[in-house]
Amino acid sequence: MKLNPLKFLLIGGLLLPSVTCTGQSVPTFNGDRAYSYLKKQCDFGPRTPGSDAHKQCLNYLVSELRTCADQVVQQPFQHPIRPGQPSVQLANVIANFQLTNPNRILLCAHWDTRPWADQDIDKTKRSQPVVGANDGASGVAVLLEIARLLKQQPPRVGVDIVLFDAEDFGSYGDNESWALGAKIFAERKNRNYNPRFGILLDMIGDADQQIFIEQNSQYYAPDIVSLVWNTAERLGVSTFIPDARFEVMDDHMRLLQVGIQCIDLIDFDYPYWHTTEDTPDKCSAESLANIGRVVTTVVYEQ
Repeated sequence: MKLNPLKFLLIGGLLLPSVTCTGQSVPTFNGDRAYSYLKKQCDFGPRTPGSDAHKQCLNYLVSELRTCADQVVQQPFQHPIRPGQPSVQLANVIANFQLTNPNRILLCAHWDTRPWADQDIDKTKRSQPVVGANDGASGVAVLLEIARLLKQQPPRVGVDIVLFDAEDFGSYGDNESWALGAKIFAERKNRNYNPRFGILLDMIGDADQQIFIEQNSQYYAPDIVSLVWNTAERLGVSTFIPDARFEVMDDHMRLLQVGIQCIDLIDFDYPYWHTTEDTPDKCSAESLANIGRVVTTVVYEQ
């Protein structure tokens, strides 16, 4: 993802006790298990499109989700990493829970990592790929743990978990080169698929976590922002800060363009963004648990 200086939209390991809200118990989100999912992804190495690690991680994600979801499908597409280069094989992963439930919520993250550490302080490392512990693996890790909970204790709404590919090999200054998997998903979605709202998780594992309100989310989906931040306040998750900061071009913008009210949970104040230092030791189970508790509660209160 990248900071976006201009408006883009064209249309309008903590084990915590369960809580009970609106008559349904909210299952316990296990931050330690989520952190193990984060490390497993990073063990493959940088998941850059076209690499062996990318293929191995794709197989792992599909396999994990198939143990939980009612249906898991891949959404294949191709695109060159650089203009003029041969296209590489890419795939979104879509996991559906309670397929016949018409009331649906979309949860999403990107699973690819940036091919170049172009923000690295060490200029000699800027051609190296990014491990992407926070920028990629953290959001996916939370969703894998939520998938386990959805299987264990189905909520009253249907849930779709979508893992986007090709979010992170864009070029700065070219908005259309980012979030390609989300663009494919938005273009190919059934016209009758209209979830009540969506929540995107990106860069949410930082051990020094601060989740400010992303500006596009506040502008285009303020009701969903209020729902999430009010839930965080009620749960006592103080890392959700009710101030708007950063305007980010991210996967949620592609969804907003086709009418899906989606917000971006992102901690963009992360010094290791797009560097070789974005490694698991910069993330924590506690931070993953903060996000997981809030998102899980939002889902189970619907």
